[in-house]
Amino acid sequence: MLGAEHLVPDVGAWAAPWSRADWVVDLMPYETRGLYGVSDPVAERFRAETWVRRDICDSSPWPFADDQFDFAVCSHTLEDVRDPVGVCAELNRVAKAGYLEVPSRIEEQSWGVVGPHVGWSHHRWLVDVAAARVDFVAKPHAIHGNPAFFLPAGVAGTLSPEERVQTLFWSGGFEYAERIFLDAGELDEYLIEPLLRDRASLQARLPRPGLGSRLRARLARRR
Repeated sequence: MLGAEHLVPDVGAWAAPWSRADWVVDLMPYETRGLYGVSDPVAERFRAETWVRRDICDSSPWPFADDQFDFAVCSHTLEDVRDPVGVCAELNRVAKAGYLEVPSRIEEQSWGVVGPHVGWSHHRWLVDVAAARVDFVAKPHAIHGNPAFFLPAGVAGTLSPEERVQTLFWSGGFEYAERIFLDAGELDEYLIEPLLRDRASLQARLPRPGLGSRLRARLARRR
């Protein structure tokens, strides 16, 4: 899709910058890039001079012209930051097309992904991607306390790479918004809905305890 002449920014890319990007926009410095690796260090097109160190949620516009870029990448960033709606607005402004990637609702609503809680501890948002629209819901604390709102421990480890993410290739812009629930019951339904369809099949992937395990559990309850 991209020729050598096409300009590409990678937004929020410090931990794993894409070597094809001509520019990177991130809060962290160029010299410390690649916490999770770099796709091809030898082929990096961005340089220290094209690494823009700034808060991407700053309310001021990014230092780029409208439609300056042919294609923009923003992968596993929107769920982290305090104002993903503002980031989406700037992506639409500075780029003609692009690619987004965020965690799936199934992964973000699984227990024990990285600890004794639901999803990733540093993620602020649940994200829904449908067609050319992205919606953000602030991740509520209640999600960690009600088993109806999450998949049990072990399910996250059975998910395929495709099941772990939602992706969007967009051209000419995409829609975006924060979805706000004023009614607690509606929020509960939103949290439960994506799990209803697949809960049984996902839980069926978990190994069943053998007879010995069941007997030990039964004996433990008698003590």
